[in-house]
Amino acid sequence: MNRVGRRARRILPALMLVASEACMVNAQSNAALNVMPLPAKVEHTDGSLKIDASFRIVFAGYREPRLEHAGLRLERQIQRQTGIVILRANKSGGPATLEATTDRESKAIQELGEDESYTLDVTPTGAKLHAANPLGMLHGLQTFLQLIAITPEGFSVPAMHVEDRPRFPWRGLMIDSARHFIPPDVIKRNLDGMEAVKMNVFHWHLSENQGFRAESRKFPKLHEQGSDGLFYTQEEIRDVVEYARDRGIRVVPEFDMPGHSTAWFAGYPELASGGGPYAVERKWGVFDPAMDPTDEKTYKFLNEFIGEMARLFPDQFFHIGGDEVNGKEWDANPKIQTFMKSHRIKNNAELQAYFSGRVQELVTKHKKTPVGWDEVLVPGVPKTIVIQSWRGVDSLAAAAKDGYRGILSNGYYLDLGWSAARHYAMDPLAGPAAALTPQQKQLILGGESCIWSEYVNAENIDSRIWPRNAAIAERLWSPEGTNDVASMYARMETEATRLEWLGLTHRSFQRTMLQRIAGSWTPVEFDALRAVAQALEHEKDYAREASASVPPTSLTPLNRLVDTVYPESDVSRRFSLAVDQFIGSGCKDPAVAAQIRAQLTDWATVDDRLQLLAQSSHLVREAAPASAALSQSAKIALVALDAISKGTPLPDDQRKAQISSLNALEQQAHKAQLTLPDLPAFQKLIDAASAGSSCAGQK
Repeated sequence: MNRVGRRARRILPALMLVASEACMVNAQSNAALNVMPLPAKVEHTDGSLKIDASFRIVFAGYREPRLEHAGLRLERQIQRQTGIVILRANKSGGPATLEATTDRESKAIQELGEDESYTLDVTPTGAKLHAANPLGMLHGLQTFLQLIAITPEGFSVPAMHVEDRPRFPWRGLMIDSARHFIPPDVIKRNLDGMEAVKMNVFHWHLSENQGFRAESRKFPKLHEQGSDGLFYTQEEIRDVVEYARDRGIRVVPEFDMPGHSTAWFAGYPELASGGGPYAVERKWGVFDPAMDPTDEKTYKFLNEFIGEMARLFPDQFFHIGGDEVNGKEWDANPKIQTFMKSHRIKNNAELQAYFSGRVQELVTKHKKTPVGWDEVLVPGVPKTIVIQSWRGVDSLAAAAKDGYRGILSNGYYLDLGWSAARHYAMDPLAGPAAALTPQQKQLILGGESCIWSEYVNAENIDSRIWPRNAAIAERLWSPEGTNDVASMYARMETEATRLEWLGLTHRSFQRTMLQRIAGSWTPVEFDALRAVAQALEHEKDYAREASASVPPTSLTPLNRLVDTVYPESDVSRRFSLAVDQFIGSGCKDPAVAAQIRAQLTDWATVDDRLQLLAQSSHLVREAAPASAALSQSAKIALVALDAISKGTPLPDDQRKAQISSLNALEQQAHKAQLTLPDLPAFQKLIDAASAGSSCAGQK
């Protein structure tokens, strides 16, 4: 899942060089569509539908306020994206630009597996959108919005027929609001992003060692003493739930137990297995405190608490966590040891299974379906529980073989900083799951991306989720054969811009944070700082925790350069594509060689331009080793490029020395917890310049 102990065990100017991506966009019949996720079926026809100030959407068939709200959002987004003023007078009279017909209502409380399909027909004279219920209509409206594009004649939607439905019924995003509190307005704008890419489950992680974030009126000391005053009132929670429902998104709360629960004990130490005293935890990791699974008072408390939260969160599913209990408090408690002996409980794993079983009974009593992480799957656990797998597709497939429903999160941990392509390659039905029977495959409900918030706060969270989360959304929505990575990146870049129109800050946050880091600056200095930030990435997986000079805490400011860089650098990715294109041409493409040289030259001089700023800002100075590493590695790559252009192969000893230098420079960047993502591309240039290469000796 998300924790330090587990993590250690399972570590699995910008160039617009997109030609190699763009040439592959037409690889699939519907990949030419600049939408994300790709629909299930598309048939292109002739012509296009003009979008102008006369735009008018008319709803037919079943009507409800949620549809009217969606229509208003559509009009607002069209105005934002096109700048066209759509007059209110257009809402009555005149032909409809878009006629949206819904057959019937959806469930009052949204349910897993409801029909989310829609069809869309666009002609030069109008568009017709049809869905069985409001859920499909909400998805179809997003597709129509994404199809609007500028052309030489104005804004329009290409004529086509679309039939679309999701591949999986559970397509979620988990946000950890417990380690760092994420304000309601930030949650809401990410719900807007989820609607845009057709995700339908918001998994809200609300309790953790570092904070208990939901108001409890039955047990007020949970949020009063366990949150540092940063929590969601019940009114705010209801507002978020309604906001999500308006966008076709279910809200599943998670209250982690029996471990990851120190914040519970700050106000109610009697729930714990140890003697305390307890306070909100500031550090990250797996800690000793855990609930007492042998005390009936624990279950009496949880029964009342779950009942209160079950009324607050109307969704059918209720997440109980259930992961990573180290058992130290249980081992040290004589009463618990006596209980284990008298009940023939052999070890802590069986004791946790006993606790999980009791809690699952409470969840079921309150008419909810429990969800838990892999650890809750033990012999005899009721088949009603849904397993959320951080362990991977092997675990997910094994659970399905035993008759349990499951969702995949392994491979979708956004906080690890993986590339969109790596997330895109993960599939809930891959590996052993591909060999399941059709009935067993139906038990794999889909997946959830996860953003754990040790190094995430309200300021940078959007950039840690978007736009990479759109790739995961496509994996869970689009047909199984949707796997063109180049097409995905090209469309994700467009979607990143659309998400900005929604108000997400995944791009704009960086300039604000860099201005804080820079303090007073000249344009040249600030451009240098921004060039460094856009070329680097933060350390991957859990290396940041291991390389920290001082153990980080929940109070450590997230104001360093490492907190501003993008998890995946578009500048570096495009540079790498250009190097591949150049080498693929036999190093005979002078235009691409010039582009590569321009970028390398910019990077080679960036550290010199940054020096004055480093003298006036300790935050810039702290990142100076990474800036220097970027410049030095670019200079090494320039030597290789010069050798290729002059037709003078590098001697083997020089090649080895250069590669050794690159490795040392990467370690230098790690001092600021940063990485140089283009080092593999630099090494490719060195190899291409070496004797024996097909590029060596070329002039």
